[in-house]
Amino acid sequence: MDNNFDLVVIGAGSGGVRAARIAATLGARVAIIEGRFFGGTCVNVGCVPKKMFAYASEFTAMAELAENYGFTAQVGAVNWPQLRGNKDKEISRLNGIYEQLLDGAGVSIFRGYGQVTANNTVTVNDQSLVAKHIIVATGGQPFMPDIPGAEHALLSDDLFVLPVLPKTAVVVGGGYIACEFASILNGLGVQVEQVYRGELFLRGFDDDIRQHVATSMAADGVALRFNTDVTAIEKDGSGKTIRLSDNSAIRVDEVFYATGRVPKVSNLFSGVDVATKANGAIMVNDQFETNVPGVYAIGDVIDRVQLTPVALAEGMWLANHLFGDASAQTSAQSVDYANIPTAVFSHPNIATIGLSQTEALDKHSVIRVYRSTFRPLRYTLGDIQQRTMMKLIVDDASDRVVGLHMAGEEAAEIVQGFAVAVRMGATKADFDRTIGIHPTSAEEFVTLRQGETIRKE
Repeated sequence: MDNNFDLVVIGAGSGGVRAARIAATLGARVAIIEGRFFGGTCVNVGCVPKKMFAYASEFTAMAELAENYGFTAQVGAVNWPQLRGNKDKEISRLNGIYEQLLDGAGVSIFRGYGQVTANNTVTVNDQSLVAKHIIVATGGQPFMPDIPGAEHALLSDDLFVLPVLPKTAVVVGGGYIACEFASILNGLGVQVEQVYRGELFLRGFDDDIRQHVATSMAADGVALRFNTDVTAIEKDGSGKTIRLSDNSAIRVDEVFYATGRVPKVSNLFSGVDVATKANGAIMVNDQFETNVPGVYAIGDVIDRVQLTPVALAEGMWLANHLFGDASAQTSAQSVDYANIPTAVFSHPNIATIGLSQTEALDKHSVIRVYRSTFRPLRYTLGDIQQRTMMKLIVDDASDRVVGLHMAGEEAAEIVQGFAVAVRMGATKADFDRTIGIHPTSAEEFVTLRQGETIRKE
């Protein structure tokens, strides 16, 4: 009877822990299985340590800014072992908090790698756990293309445990992780080149924002190589030679691959035919149930929106759906994936909610676009040419703000607040009636007046 549960969750990341805790508080007997670390990618090799390193990468520029304000400031080379060690201490503390939260909720913890062997059975460490419901929340893992010398490359996870900070590095990729890593390494004093096979990185973001960030990163010293790809990696003594598709080569200390993440499903199922997409993502319906009754999946492993808050929302909804008040449940879409705010902690930061200009024109016949590029007040006492860009996209027919984008300092903090307004259907008139807080960068969003009308071709 000890191995019989109402719910077994595989994976103690954000979504899995949330689902397990909520289910337990609703009276379910819950077990959770984790083979690596509590908190998942976000806490250990993602959002949290990445933001810590992003903070660290800003101090050299902050010292220059301090000089403009009359302070004598100097920042030497980063003490990488100290930075990494302090990060490790904080992550270890967070790991313990996650475990304590599960213990406090009465969730049984099994350390190891779970495998679904039947629609009501999960095996872990030669034990069979029987449950009415199974939730797979195993997340994702970095993707590495199959190229000659791939074994000489580091993956995005490796930055967080790197023994020595390199002097020179190549970052391969054009997504948010690649841009963040290139910015972090550059800010820490590494000579960085970013290689991306497309014309411009950050595909899916608004084109004006993409171009603004590319210009800013290049001005900060990141060498950007677009329209090229890595064809081979050769290890040569203490360094590595990166062969490119344009027949050029780069000699560096390290190469980091940040070319996306794929669902972590290897050895997850045995004797259970769970339907997956071509990339391995588990297919689920609106209630997160797979084609196998009783087996559910949430988070990055279903590859809908790979964001921690989304996984939390999915886990919370599913736990309530399975163990909450049945009369309160409906057959409607469980989690609303429209207008999800997101951020990129590159330098400059990006934050966005809603439609890009291209997406807005696909959906609406006529739009109005409001743009502003300015030098924040913080930098006006010196020669630092740091600039911020803000952009509003409005559906002309309804006057609703359907897209809000920012690249600049504190973008995520500012856009999080405006995201509430966009979710509520705020119009441009609502923005115009709002009195700004002066002097701030955020007030620019409520003082934009000169818009460009664009019609669908």
